[in-house]
Amino acid sequence: MHFPETVNFKDSSLPEATLLLKLYEEMLKSRMIEEKMLVLLRQGKISKWFSGIGQEAISVGVASVLNNEEYILPMHRNLGVFTTRKVPLYHLFSQWQGKPEGFTKGRDRSFHFGSQEHKIVGMISHLGPQLGVACGIALADKMESKNSVTAVFTGDGGTSEGDFHEALNLASVWQLPVLFCIENNGYGLSTPTSEQYACEHLADRGKGYGMKSFVLDGNNIVEIYQQLSEIVTTMRENPQPVLIEFKTFRIRGHEEASGTAYVPEEVLALWKRKDPVVQFEHFLREKGILTEVDKNNIRQRISKQIQIAWEQTIAQPEVVPDISTELEDVFAPYSVAKNSIQDTTYGTQEIRFIDAISMALRQAMQKYDRLLIMGQDIAEYGGVFKITDGFTAEFGKDRVRNTPICESIIVSTAYGLSVEGHKSVVEMQFADFVSSGFNPIVNLLAKSYYRWGQPADVVVRMPCGGGVGAGPFHSQTNEAWFTKVPGLKVVYPAFPEDAKVLLLSAIEDPNPVLFFEHKALYRTVKGLVTEDDHTLPLGQAKVLQQGNDLTIVTYGAGVHWVLEFLESSSDLHIDLIDLRCLQPLDTETIFESVQKTGKLLILQEDSLFGGMASEIAALVAEHCFEYLDAPVRRVASLDTPIPFQKNLEQQYLGKERLEQVIAELLAY
Repeated sequence: MHFPETVNFKDSSLPEATLLLKLYEEMLKSRMIEEKMLVLLRQGKISKWFSGIGQEAISVGVASVLNNEEYILPMHRNLGVFTTRKVPLYHLFSQWQGKPEGFTKGRDRSFHFGSQEHKIVGMISHLGPQLGVACGIALADKMESKNSVTAVFTGDGGTSEGDFHEALNLASVWQLPVLFCIENNGYGLSTPTSEQYACEHLADRGKGYGMKSFVLDGNNIVEIYQQLSEIVTTMRENPQPVLIEFKTFRIRGHEEASGTAYVPEEVLALWKRKDPVVQFEHFLREKGILTEVDKNNIRQRISKQIQIAWEQTIAQPEVVPDISTELEDVFAPYSVAKNSIQDTTYGTQEIRFIDAISMALRQAMQKYDRLLIMGQDIAEYGGVFKITDGFTAEFGKDRVRNTPICESIIVSTAYGLSVEGHKSVVEMQFADFVSSGFNPIVNLLAKSYYRWGQPADVVVRMPCGGGVGAGPFHSQTNEAWFTKVPGLKVVYPAFPEDAKVLLLSAIEDPNPVLFFEHKALYRTVKGLVTEDDHTLPLGQAKVLQQGNDLTIVTYGAGVHWVLEFLESSSDLHIDLIDLRCLQPLDTETIFESVQKTGKLLILQEDSLFGGMASEIAALVAEHCFEYLDAPVRRVASLDTPIPFQKNLEQQYLGKERLEQVIAELLAY
């Protein structure tokens, strides 16, 4: 790839001198902070550093053309975004040192944080999801007619991720005012761009998504400021996405320990000559805009700011570990609304499980003006199960949104909506397909509040389960993928009343919730349902029957398997517990029952190994061992993928082994 030897600052229509000096000072501040950090790194006073030296013009330029109320989603080399947005250096340094005054209380490092005060949303190391977060923020702004632009950064390496393409496609289809900024600095860690993509310019990819794209000299602050000013003005007036490729280079390694041995010396020499700070300083000196006195004064002022902030930072005490604080900060605080009900309250309307889900969604949409539902084919078509049939006519396509097939970026978009104070429900057409959106659920949604105090107000609906002959890709009950992840709540109802009330509760809760809906129950199970928009606390199991012989703990379709068995076994006196919520788990109800009966059977539809039954068995063994009169038994499906053919599926499901294990446990 050919690069010019020097930075070409055009004299025509230059911004006024005061603005040019401001841009220079912001670039210099970023550079001087980095130089300070590199010294401290060599002294062993900081642990790690990702350098943006050589790329300051991009961060400063983008931050300078946006209004302070417009969001920016930077990467770990965009220090200039934070300093231009006037994030206090004391708090920045505290973040890097893991001090209490940092943005994550020592829980994350570098730039993996956000600040609502400064309208900055930090990255996660998986890169791609933040592109979808930008789409969600831009969608919220567009729906509220804010005439705002959201800027999001990625590197040349990140453009190879699927999320990059999903985000560009979604932004283009929905005409979202997202400024996609690619910092093409020549290498993805050590892999040169020639081994990452075959097109001449990454900006050319914008053509495939029907969006405008531009290639800018990433070392030319004047060109960046002038062109981006025009671009974002147009985007505010006419919401649309724009793709920018900044040609630049990072003079340091991917991070300091990496070094730059993989870069040819002549390439490093070329880019050192194009240093954006030095080149711009020379230009300002030639134009008489910056004098030697000005330069020295600016440097002294910045140096003093850095030193004061550093001294404040190192004077701070270390974070004092506190287990209760750590556990409490996994979820955003939430208490059930005053209209919560007791389990004994039922309405007079008998409806199917599927209708209860639809009723809950409709009531939530009526209650929350800022609630969106997103998913494949959910608008006019009403979803593959017709749960949202008629919703478009009632709530409009802005709030009931068909999405492309892009589970990953839609989950990230939902998170972006949450950043702007919106609620969202994302429908996975089948729970199996959530694997395509796994990363943002477990790494973005689940960790957001713990990391920087930002709730992820997202519900992911999961039509799941077997018994309907749908085979390995449409029948999984994959709740165990998520019960393991701190920061996620997992709900799995068995009855229409619980489905309706708990879905409303999940939507009201500001934390991320995986809401499992068994497909085989949709049209086969009916029940009386409350008609008002009542809620229940998440994490309360329900004792459906009481007895002293045996405790059976289950959820979802398993509840109905047990009830069917008990219809023909009226002589058995069993405590039957419907968990309803798997995370948080109601261990108190389980332990009380086991202490009474002395015997426990746990039933799950999921395959046996590593599921909820295993965890509950371990908890009971740990906390109720002295009360047990028999080994804890588990009943589950075979440790194989779920088959399609009827007889094979019947053999697979744990229902086939339930009666035998109950008999063995009672006889023990």
